[in-house]
Amino acid sequence: MGGEWQSTTIGEHFDLVNGYAFKSKEFLSKGVPVIKIKNVKAGYFSEHGFSYVASYFLTKRKDKLAKPGDLLITMSGNRHDGSPSTWVGKVAYFDKTDPFFINQRVGALRLKSESEIVISRRFMAYLLSSWYFQELFISIATSSGGQANISPAQILSAPFKAPLYTEQRAIAHILGTLDDKIELNRQMNRTLEAMAQALFRSWFIDFDPVVVNALHAGNPVPEKFAQRAAHYRDNPDALRLPEDTLRLFPDRFRDSELGPIPEGWEVKPIGDLVKCVGGATPSTKKPEFWEGGTNPFLTPKDMASLDSPVVLDTERHITDAGVEKISSKKLPIGTVLLSSRAPIGYLAINEVPVSVNQGIIAMICDGPLPNHYVFFWTKNNMDVIKGKAGGTTFAEISKKNFRPIPALQPSEKVLDAFASMAGLLYQQLVENTVSCVTLAKLRDTLLPKLVSGELRVPDAEKLVEDAS
Repeated sequence: MGGEWQSTTIGEHFDLVNGYAFKSKEFLSKGVPVIKIKNVKAGYFSEHGFSYVASYFLTKRKDKLAKPGDLLITMSGNRHDGSPSTWVGKVAYFDKTDPFFINQRVGALRLKSESEIVISRRFMAYLLSSWYFQELFISIATSSGGQANISPAQILSAPFKAPLYTEQRAIAHILGTLDDKIELNRQMNRTLEAMAQALFRSWFIDFDPVVVNALHAGNPVPEKFAQRAAHYRDNPDALRLPEDTLRLFPDRFRDSELGPIPEGWEVKPIGDLVKCVGGATPSTKKPEFWEGGTNPFLTPKDMASLDSPVVLDTERHITDAGVEKISSKKLPIGTVLLSSRAPIGYLAINEVPVSVNQGIIAMICDGPLPNHYVFFWTKNNMDVIKGKAGGTTFAEISKKNFRPIPALQPSEKVLDAFASMAGLLYQQLVENTVSCVTLAKLRDTLLPKLVSGELRVPDAEKLVEDAS
């Protein structure tokens, strides 16, 4: 750590609030979110995969609510025998104003009022996320039942060195600038995905262009779409679709096993429209499948950690020999990937060739349906997919049960138009995701050098400026 920095301890400046041990029967599908260990990533707070509890806990357990400016810390986890996302002692800055409860084994470091003029919360979030402190927390953790644990006393007694408050603020600003850019990209990606989802729904669920064409032609509109028809009668220009695109769609409906669909479109099993394959895990007892491996190996756990539905890399890699042990080998870029268990429902498209384990159904889109269509078809049919799941220990959808699910096959010209429009949105999403990775690498490079005093603020500012 920096030689001229002042020595102190975490406990001199922070209190630690323990989380509450909510019972499993108290968790709901919606309500007030509960921050669990999995939501505290290495350096940032993840809003994926929450559990929820009833709002009456807001009165009953208001002392267990996280506050803006808290530093969340995982008090249980692994040492170095797993992904960094599972390690004990991960720290994330919490800046939300909505209510979030803290679950057991997640602590909230809360800055004491008298320390607010000498300690920057954001600086401390970065300092405690550094490799130095990750190693420290792991080294002081005790083991119980194969799990590493750290106590409040161990955390609060941990020493650290800090520069003057003004330099803390400057360091936090530099690193925060990179994190802000990363978060902006994530927000843009959520918007891009929502835009593509809205387009899919309009064309292939609500059939808006067909409704409009049917109205223009004086053809009947099924009762199911009566409200859409009334909307377009009252707002003739609401669809805002170019005439040459609108002409690609039929002007009448027909009945099908899925209900009314556009005339000329077909319904077929999804397994007839895409190539559905699975994966396997090469034996972990055989080093020749793993040691020195460079081939990405995707699992549902990897998919759970994605902020955007894009696979650029994986936690683990296998050798060429390992790839050969999997029947589906390497999946081509552009494959639609669905987690089929633990849990069912994670969705992504790979931007690098990957091999997958047995918890993933891969849809190779080398047939009539483009991958962006298949992605949103899967997303919008998730309830149907989950309804086909079996299993006693946990729900799982098998390829056998997945392949017969009926899917709509629109005309080739309509699919081409959708692929073109959705593809542009997706490409921007991929570029934003790549940018996030680049910015995160720069942040992780600067972090240890700044919080140790090895790199001074002006030099770091220049590096960040060059990367912008």
